[in-house]
Amino acid sequence: MTEPISMSIGRHRLEGELSLPNSPRGIVVFAHGSGSSRRSRRNLQVAGALQNRGLGTLLFDLLTPQEAEVRANVFDIPLLSQRVLEALDALASSPAAQQPVGLFGASTGAAAALVAAARRPQAVQAVVSRGGRPDVAIEELGKVRAATLLIVGGEDREVLAMNRTALQALHCVKRLEIVPRATHLFEEAGALQTVAGLACAWFVEYLGPASALGTAPGTAFGR
Repeated sequence: MTEPISMSIGRHRLEGELSLPNSPRGIVVFAHGSGSSRRSRRNLQVAGALQNRGLGTLLFDLLTPQEAEVRANVFDIPLLSQRVLEALDALASSPAAQQPVGLFGASTGAAAALVAAARRPQAVQAVVSRGGRPDVAIEELGKVRAATLLIVGGEDREVLAMNRTALQALHCVKRLEIVPRATHLFEEAGALQTVAGLACAWFVEYLGPASALGTAPGTAFGR
């Protein structure tokens, strides 16, 4: 079941869609990247895959339409991460409150998701970053306790280097997955399906009963 939601964030109201299957095994909150919105085709495809695996999803706009017109706002990590934190707080008072929570972030949204995970270690159990910029949240990465998967395209070389640096700064269950021949937006044939499959497997594992919170910090996988 998918229903529109409206969240009061300070003086603003942010619009979104909450999808909850019967007996969800968890819920994944999406933080979209710069210049995108909750209607991002890529995020919708990943969200659909998660829903098919029994996970709920919350897609919402991090900025109001007026705020999104100011280019600097889409790179304002403190602002974006505060919006993710407020969405988590709103979720805590919703019918999905009893579900384990994961965060899925893309581009600058990934940095916002990681900052939120660092500041709500008991609320967030897993994070997946797609083509993310975790480097711009480098000071917060050491505080992240949620199991974190970084997914980067093999041809997205500059961002790949940034993610390798970020991987070393994380002190939690972590992994870097490189999608061969994929560029930043994963527009190549089959690339986004690979991202969706990796994200599904990660969230199913770490939002389940044996969550990342019960796994020894520092367990690392990387490439």
